[in-house]
Amino acid sequence: MRKIHPLTMPKWGLSMVEGRIGDWHVQEGMSIESGAELVGVETDKIFSPLEAPASGILRRIVARKDDLVPVAGLIGVIADDTFPDEEIDAFIADFQARFVPEQTGQADAVSSTMQVQVRAQSLCYLKRGESEEAALLIHGFGGDLNNWLFNQEALAEELAVYALDLRGHGGSSKQVGSGTLDEFVEDVRGFLDSLGLQKVHLVGHSMGGAIAIQFALAYPGRVASLVLIASAGLGSEIDVEYIEGFISAGRRKDLLPQIEKLFADRKLVTRQLIENVLKFKRMDGVESSLRAIASQFCPDGRQALILRDQVSALAMPAYVIWGAEDRILPVSHTRNLPGNLTVEVLSSSGHMVQMEAATKVNRIIAGFWQGLRGQP
Repeated sequence: MRKIHPLTMPKWGLSMVEGRIGDWHVQEGMSIESGAELVGVETDKIFSPLEAPASGILRRIVARKDDLVPVAGLIGVIADDTFPDEEIDAFIADFQARFVPEQTGQADAVSSTMQVQVRAQSLCYLKRGESEEAALLIHGFGGDLNNWLFNQEALAEELAVYALDLRGHGGSSKQVGSGTLDEFVEDVRGFLDSLGLQKVHLVGHSMGGAIAIQFALAYPGRVASLVLIASAGLGSEIDVEYIEGFISAGRRKDLLPQIEKLFADRKLVTRQLIENVLKFKRMDGVESSLRAIASQFCPDGRQALILRDQVSALAMPAYVIWGAEDRILPVSHTRNLPGNLTVEVLSSSGHMVQMEAATKVNRIIAGFWQGLRGQP
């Protein structure tokens, strides 16, 4: 069957309205496979590769390097060689004639997040998807729900997916109490209770992974499955220089080398990403909150809570995903884990593997969930 596929600007994050085209990795006329990296795209959050939505031939490059393209705007055309050039030209002309850029932005992003009161504190969250089954995404130290901007929409095709800002982070209250992981576990329980979610699939990144493990151990009946991404709690080693550097950095030149540690490919770190993090760090109460958490999470330069032995007692299916070039939590923490955990290490990815290898991570998680439901 003859097929023609538009390659369009994705929407990565609610505030994104356009992206800037970077270097193309392929040329017109080249055969490409679905999932192949085609071109770099810089957004207001991060620089990320855009992957091919289908296999075929890159028949036309519509947007060139440094072009600004609105969300859903045409970047290129993928088709087989049965389409003459005239049909490709007509397809592009028709697409451009019908295309109307969406009028959304930061205000829409803010209005789309919601707040709920949990244990006398306000927690910010974002929901995507309408399935009866639900998943909760828990970010790591210093992160927020935007850490899932490449994942939440894709995963919402499977389940209703909630991304939460932990206390002390993002749009949530900055009062963290003692700052222990137990505090966060109780926040998760209260969050689920407030939304009437009795049982969820948990996905935790870094410190969020340790929180997810602790929650699953404390409340096993409320966890359908567990996905741990570069998870804390599986070994004592941690780059404490990153933790301290992140907390203390108040200028771009101090923060940049710390954020670069999160990625295998440092070119993914944009100026806007640094500015967004600095904006968060300058909010009242953030530094003291982060210091309180760090004093409990990794005192004396090592992780305080090691849950490696306890995970063997987990009754629910569990999957571990790690970036092979993680410089914050070493990939060696995946070795010799209990046999009830499936482990997958992704090459050319760092600590933020869910961003650097988003398509692979999304496929792994979706496939894992589908397997639990007996789907092919």
